[in-house]
Amino acid sequence: MINGYQEHCHCLISLGIDQSISKVMHLLTGESSYWINKNRLCSEKFEWQDEYFAVAVSESLVPRAREHIMDQEGHYQTTTFAEEYAGLIRSLNSEE
Repeated sequence: MINGYQEHCHCLISLGIDQSISKVMHLLTGESSYWINKNRLCSEKFEWQDEYFAVAVSESLVPRAREHIMDQEGHYQTTTFAEEYAGLIRSLNSEE
């Protein structure tokens, strides 16, 4: 599943046993950049930033992750990406 809002996108990906996050991100960003530029969807050359953020989601949380991804526009009416990211980092640090 994939959806985005303004300056970022969220992807829910199931990795195969022989796949790594970096390999999948390389393929995803490379192929999508090629397609966007080939179809001239942007006035300037489209490029993804070098950084990305990945989180593992347990099978029990997949439905919740899908709902979050589907509701990007509604979600970011009340929360900025920076606020969401900061909250996620705080919650990860509190689990240590």
